[in-house]
Amino acid sequence: MTKSILLASAALMLAGLVSIAPARADCGIEKGSVRILSNDFEALRLVGAEAAKCASATVKVGMNQTTEHKNLQVPAFKISPAEYTVAVIANNSIVPLLNEGLLRPLDDLVAKYGQDLQPTQLIKLDGKVMAIAFMGNSQHLFFRKDILEKTGLQQPKSYEEILAAAKAIKEKGLMEYPLAAADKAGWDLAAEFVNMYLGYGGELFRMGSASAAINNEKGIATLNTMKAMTEYMNPDYMTYNADEIVKVYIAGKTAIINGWGSLASSVIDPAKTPAEIADNTILAAAPTVGGGTTPAAALWWDGFSIAKNISDEDAEASFRAMVYAIRPEVGQKNSSVATWLTKGYQPSPAAVGVLETANGGAKPYPMMPYMGLLHSALGAELAEFMQGRESAQKALEDVEASYAAAAREGGFLK
Repeated sequence: MTKSILLASAALMLAGLVSIAPARADCGIEKGSVRILSNDFEALRLVGAEAAKCASATVKVGMNQTTEHKNLQVPAFKISPAEYTVAVIANNSIVPLLNEGLLRPLDDLVAKYGQDLQPTQLIKLDGKVMAIAFMGNSQHLFFRKDILEKTGLQQPKSYEEILAAAKAIKEKGLMEYPLAAADKAGWDLAAEFVNMYLGYGGELFRMGSASAAINNEKGIATLNTMKAMTEYMNPDYMTYNADEIVKVYIAGKTAIINGWGSLASSVIDPAKTPAEIADNTILAAAPTVGGGTTPAAALWWDGFSIAKNISDEDAEASFRAMVYAIRPEVGQKNSSVATWLTKGYQPSPAAVGVLETANGGAKPYPMMPYMGLLHSALGAELAEFMQGRESAQKALEDVEASYAAAAREGGFLK
């Protein structure tokens, strides 16, 4: 089990978005089976639809697009032949597949069919290409300028300013619950902690070690800020995940959220969101916190990998179908759907928040093979603190203890 860190930097990829687009390529696949497992949101539905265009009498293309993809991928890729030939993954979801040795190196396929790929799209592990990135993502600020203007305040750029704005909005009777966050126990709650903790300048692990290093002043400050925000949230804030806070925002029930860039296009589209909200929504960098200058958010990439336990024929067909699905023309024609990492992409208004967050120096989400264990421990152990049932220090102690047990079992700690 390798403990190397993937070499691609989301910040580097996001910095080089604009270049010259080549001519469109055809699928050119003679035969094979393409079976795609992916998350389910607008950009990935578009990529899936493009891959499906490669289907023919001799090429089968099928897909399972589900929010449960992370739970399905390892068991599905362990069998031989693997149930799926393609895993659409992100920074964190690729790690379990790498740890189990379930992905094949793509260097040969890149050399044959990757002429349109940019070097920054090639995700490498120990010098081998293990994934192809095609879009960048991050959580960042969405806020209602019309509501904020009524308070007389300027755009909030820090969590301290967000709390001040929320207080003013509530005191003026403009909204009962001006804030919302993805605090649902599990993956979302852990992501909120990681975002905030990185903003405080915290290090998740001790230098050169798999030992967690979050039970400190920055960890406590992170939790206290997360809890302070709940004073201005709906009392059932622990039921809200990342998708739910966007729905609440679109419904006009909250004024400020830190939402995913991949969901921004629909929020600012008057055809999908009430014009009063769409036209008054400002997208901006994730806020800073605690006097820091780095946006409190992690940078992500989404991409695809090819299963190891499949035939070479299916691997080639799958790679070529996915490269066709993310060809430069797709990003150029659908610029508002995602922050594409492909050639010729001209950033749309929906990409502003992700790009400002990247340009502000936000750190990529950690990709150590044991990060998933810490993320799981955070998601499970922070809920009691958020519900007011234990102290911040006790919550962090519980996280570190839970993580240490899992890391020892996984062979990362002795």
